[in-house]
Amino acid sequence: MVHRVLGVPYIWLTVLFLPLLLQGVEILDPGQVVYTETKTNGVVGRGVILECGPTLPDVYIWGFTQPGTDTIRAVVYNFGKGPKIQKLANELGELTVISNSASLSIDKLPLAAEGVYTCQALYDTPDGAKLYYYYVFLRVLVPVTKPYIVMSDSSPVEGTSMIMRCGLENGTRPINYIWEQESRESKLTTMAEIYDDNQFNLTDVNRNHTGWYRCLASNQVNQQRSDRVWLDTIFGPDQPQIDVTPYSVTERGYSALERETVSLLCQASSNPPSQYVWFYNNSQVFAGPQFTITKILRMHTGHYACLAQNTYLNTRSRKTITLTVYYPPDGAPTCLILPTNNYTDLALLCTWEGGIPAAALRWTPYVFEKESEGFSNITKIQKGQDTANNSVFICQGSHVASNEIKSCSVKTWAPYGEPKCSAYATRNNEYLMLSCSWEGGFPRALVWWSSSTGDMQGTSEENANILVLRSSATYSGKAFVCHAKHPLVKEIKQCVLKLEAPVLVTQRSVMTVYEGNDVQLSCVLSRNYPVTEISWYNNQKQHVNDIPLKYVLERAAAWTNLTVRETDSETDSGQYWCSATNAVGGAEIPIMLMVKRYPMPPDLSITRIMYNSRHRTDVDLDWQLQSEGDLTGFFIERQRLPEPAKKRNTDVPWQKLIDLDPESRTYQINNLDPNGAYAFRITAINHRTIGNPSDIKSPADPPFNAYPAVIGAAIGGMIIATIITILLFMYVVRNRNNNPRLHDLIFGRQNSQSRENINFPEDEVPGTAEGERGTEEPGPSATPAASMALPRPTATPTNLPPGKEPVNVTITVMASS
Repeated sequence: MVHRVLGVPYIWLTVLFLPLLLQGVEILDPGQVVYTETKTNGVVGRGVILECGPTLPDVYIWGFTQPGTDTIRAVVYNFGKGPKIQKLANELGELTVISNSASLSIDKLPLAAEGVYTCQALYDTPDGAKLYYYYVFLRVLVPVTKPYIVMSDSSPVEGTSMIMRCGLENGTRPINYIWEQESRESKLTTMAEIYDDNQFNLTDVNRNHTGWYRCLASNQVNQQRSDRVWLDTIFGPDQPQIDVTPYSVTERGYSALERETVSLLCQASSNPPSQYVWFYNNSQVFAGPQFTITKILRMHTGHYACLAQNTYLNTRSRKTITLTVYYPPDGAPTCLILPTNNYTDLALLCTWEGGIPAAALRWTPYVFEKESEGFSNITKIQKGQDTANNSVFICQGSHVASNEIKSCSVKTWAPYGEPKCSAYATRNNEYLMLSCSWEGGFPRALVWWSSSTGDMQGTSEENANILVLRSSATYSGKAFVCHAKHPLVKEIKQCVLKLEAPVLVTQRSVMTVYEGNDVQLSCVLSRNYPVTEISWYNNQKQHVNDIPLKYVLERAAAWTNLTVRETDSETDSGQYWCSATNAVGGAEIPIMLMVKRYPMPPDLSITRIMYNSRHRTDVDLDWQLQSEGDLTGFFIERQRLPEPAKKRNTDVPWQKLIDLDPESRTYQINNLDPNGAYAFRITAINHRTIGNPSDIKSPADPPFNAYPAVIGAAIGGMIIATIITILLFMYVVRNRNNNPRLHDLIFGRQNSQSRENINFPEDEVPGTAEGERGTEEPGPSATPAASMALPRPTATPTNLPPGKEPVNVTITVMASS
C-alpha cells in the first residue's frame, strides 16, 4: 500500500499546494520529504484517533485509500483557514479534527473506515518549508459476538465420529477457541484449545463423552462464552442380565414349583434406556424390565427370553433362560392313525405331551397280539390287510402324579365309492389341469396320475391330486389314469380321462334372410374335453361380445346360438365363424349369411300438386302407382329453390318431410313460406328397399273462378234496379198532372182518366169532369187482380191526337236470391 501511495504523480503535489503558493508561502529548499508509517487498530462502533505529526502544521491534507485500490480521496484539508471536512468523511464515521492539531478523531467507527489514511503536512520553518507524509494504516476490528455451538449430530452413536462447530455471527480473526465439557457430576474439563479453527472433531465417540459442552471464543477485542449444549451419546443395549427369584438352578436351567410366584428381572445398559420385552417360547407375554408370574402353572414351562431394545438405534440384545415347572400332563392322550409302508399298513400314534416325568402309554387291544407300551408318545404298526373296516383302537395313559387313567380312541375306515376324475383348463387355455379325488376315509387315500403307458405323472398326494400340464395339441386323443390306494382296500382303484380337441357342427352352413329381420346361427360341440365355451366372430372377424347391441348370444353346455339383429345386406352379409378352443386343440367352422334386399317398390307419378289458396302456405299433393308391386310406405321430400331463378337446383339438399302408410294417395303439406319456391317428390319404400323417386314438380297456383263474382254482381244490380223502378212509379203517380205523358206512357190513358185513385182533395174535380165525358166498360183482357190494383179502361179515348194512342205496358220484376 505504501508503494502505491508513493507512486502518485508529482504533478498532484503541485496542484495540491497551489493555494499555498498563492498565499505567499515560499519553499526555498524542500530537501527530502519525510515519510512516516504507523499502524493502529480501531473497534467497530467505538472511537479512534489518527495523528498527523506532533505539532499543528501550517498546511495539511488528510486523504483516504480503500484497501485494494490506488485512489487517494481527500477527507479533510486545512490551508490556513481552518479545517474543511469533505463529504467522504460521512462514510467513515463521525469524523472531527482535534483542535490545535491535525489529528483526526473518528467516533462510531464503521467497518468501511478500514484503510490507509495519508496526512500531507507542510511546515514553515526558518530553514524553509518542510513536507511530511504520515501514513496511518487503520484496521477496524470487530468484537466477537456470543458464539453458539452447532453439532453435526447432537446424539451420536457410540463408535462413530461427529463434529462440533463454534459459530460466530461476527468477529475479527484470528480467534482462539476453547472447548469445555461439564459432566453429569458437574465436573468441568477442557477438551481442546484450537487457534483460529472453530471445529472440534470427535473421531471415536463413546458414552463418556456424554455431557454439557461450551465454546469460549476470543480475539484482540474481547471474548465470549456460548450457552451450553447437551451431547447425548447413544449406545447399547449391552447383554441383558436376568435374575430369577426364587433362585433354583437345574441341569436344564431354572426350575419352579407349580403355583409358586416367580419374578424375572432383566437389566441392560443403554442410552436411551432400554425397552424390555419378555417372550415365552418366542411369544411376547410382557413389556417391562420385571416380569412376575403369580401362581405359576405347568403351562408356563419353557424358554423365557428378555429382549432389550434401543428404539433410537433400533438395536437389540437378547438373553434366554429355561424355566421348568414340575406338573403332570394336562388333558388326555391324543390318538392318531397314519398310513405307512406305501399305504399298505397303519401306524398307530399315541401322544400325551407334557408333564414331568413323562406319562406311560399303551395301546389296546394288543397290537400284533402283544402289549405295546411307551412314554410320552408311542407308535405301533398295524397290518392293513388284517384290519377290519371301522376298527377302533384305544390308547391308555397314566402318570405318577395322578391316580387317574386317561385314554383316547381312534377309528379307521375306507373311503366311499370310487375315485372321481375331471379336467379343466386355466384362463386362455394356457395350462391343462387334471383333477382326481377319492373323498372320505381315515387315514386319507393316496392319489397319483399316470399316462396310458403307465408312466407316473407329477407327484402323489393324499385325498386329491391335480396334475398341471402345459396345453398342447399332442394330448388330443390320449388317456390319463388316476390311481387311488388305501390301507384298508386291497386293490388299487382307477379312473380314466381321455382328452379330446373340440369338434364343431352346425345345422345349416348357409343362412338366407331378408334385410331388417333377425336371423339365428347355431353351433354345436360334438366332442370336447376338457369343456370349453364357443366363441362367435362376425363377417369382419370381430368378436361379437364387443358389439352387444348388434348380437345376442344364447348358451348351453354343448351349443351356442348367435342372433344377428336387424340384418343389413351391405354390412351383415358374409361368413360368420363359430370357434372353440380347449387346452388340447381348437376348431372353427364358417356359416355363410346372405342378407337379401326386398324387391324394388313400384314407381310413382304425381297426379296433382297445387296450392289450395292464394296464400301459398298449403299444398295439396296427389299421386298414383305406375305399376303393381310390394311396398310398405311412402315418404315425401321437399327442396327449397333458390331465388330469384326459382328453378330446381341439384346442389340444394332434399329435406324429408314425413313417412306415410302404403294406403295413402294424397297429403296436404302445411306451413310453407308464401314467398318461397319449392319442388316436391315422393318415393315408395318396401321395408328397407327404397324405390325410384317420382318426377320432381313444383306446386301450381289455383285457377281464377269468376262465377261467384258474376252471380253477386247480378243480384246486386237487380236489387238496385228494383229500388229505382219503385221510386220511379211513386214519382209518376205523385206527379201525374205535371208529367201526364209519362204517366200515360207507364199506366195508360184510360186508366189514368177513368180509374185514377184520388189521394188528395185537389184531384177530385178534374177526375169528376173526365168521368162525365166517358163511360167505363171492362176490356177483354182485364182480370180481377188487375181491376183491384189498377182498373183497365173499357174504351180507347178518341180525343187524342194522331200518333198519341195509349200503349199498354206490362212490367215484370223477377228477383232471385
